[in-house]
Amino acid sequence: MNAMLLGAWQYRYFIFSSIKTDFSTKFIRSRLGGAWMILNPLVQVAIFAFILSAVLASKIPGIDSQYAYPIYLMSGILAWSLFTEVVTRCLTLFIDNGNLLKKLVFPKITLPLIVAGSALFNNFLLFLAIIMIFGVLGNLPGTALLWMPLLVVVNIALALGIGLICGVLNVFLRDIGQVVPVILQLLFWFTPIVYMENIIPPEYRAWLPSNPLFHIITGYHDVLLYNRSPDWQQLGIIGVLALFLLALSLFMFRKASAEMVDVL
Repeated sequence: MNAMLLGAWQYRYFIFSSIKTDFSTKFIRSRLGGAWMILNPLVQVAIFAFILSAVLASKIPGIDSQYAYPIYLMSGILAWSLFTEVVTRCLTLFIDNGNLLKKLVFPKITLPLIVAGSALFNNFLLFLAIIMIFGVLGNLPGTALLWMPLLVVVNIALALGIGLICGVLNVFLRDIGQVVPVILQLLFWFTPIVYMENIIPPEYRAWLPSNPLFHIITGYHDVLLYNRSPDWQQLGIIGVLALFLLALSLFMFRKASAEMVDVL
């Protein structure tokens, strides 16, 4: 583990330059460039808000603002977009970089770090856009915003742990690459992002805490919508789970690294 971390540190300039290259090449012929990273999730929010605001706007407890539902939506989408981008890109990370892994000798741990850094940068741009929209809507976050970095760390650690495990398995069993997007769709609707927890029948509501993302999304709502501290007792458990999955994924990655190069 120490050797992997040391290797990542020695290649830190490669990681930063790769993140910059990843961002610039993604929009190299686009007139709007990185704005698409912001527009895509915001259009998704606008669609949900247009369709569901009349039904769900009055269901948000403790908020009187007429814009409460769009703010609720944007807070959840901010967390979800970071999680799903990391998981989705890690899923095909080793397959997409098969030639690189075969031909070059470098610390392979740099690949997921590049993915995490790139997703983090994209999500930061979305965060800035959302904060500006909150300001226009008259709901600027307060001091609870100081908890955001910790929430992001828990979110990205969980996403990296799950994504890397799926990415390693996907090299040997390609069905994983087809199953994970379906599971992500189910997870999106099993997490209170578009709807509120209080509209779910009590017999089904009891299942929500079994979803790790439920606690992360609720933490984003606490900070951005309610301006209060997240429930760190629950988030601490999710943090421990994320560390366990991250350690497991690195163990699997290290053990399977040589075989992966042969299979790719």
